[in-house]
Amino acid sequence: MSKTPHSVISEERENSPKPRKRLFEAGQMKLLVLHFVAQKPKYSYDIIKDVAALVGGNYKPSTGTICPTINYLEEQQFISAEITADERKRYSISSQGIKHLAAQKEAIELILSRFETRRRIQTDERYSNINQAMENLKASLRLKLQTDINAEQIKDIADQIEQAAAKIVDL
Repeated sequence: MSKTPHSVISEERENSPKPRKRLFEAGQMKLLVLHFVAQKPKYSYDIIKDVAALVGGNYKPSTGTICPTINYLEEQQFISAEITADERKRYSISSQGIKHLAAQKEAIELILSRFETRRRIQTDERYSNINQAMENLKASLRLKLQTDINAEQIKDIADQIEQAAAKIVDL
């Protein structure tokens, strides 16, 4: 099966050395929603709770994010909606959705792994010193960048961050 443009973009972003600008890159939310619906039929609110639990922190996707994603997955016939007795839509994965999810298994595993690591770092008390140090670094950078710094100072800052990263890898 060939890769969809979304899966190619997701894989490129996962393997890119460039910093992430958004929590989710193109196509990742669609894959996550499909992944959660594959576990068992879900209402849109259940999907929102699942994504929030996976990501951790204070993130909770809005209905403005989830509903268009669900609509797209329905249009692609990856999921179908059933109207329940209480007149709510419950979504189930289709056979086409199962095939698509299987074809995107590696991309899903990368996304889940990234968010599991993120959640663990945010919630595991053992990492509190690292979290505090990262917050201090970000605050220091913001303060420094608010001043008038020259190209040499910018290079020095970048070099120091690169050296710290290399030392961490070597630990």
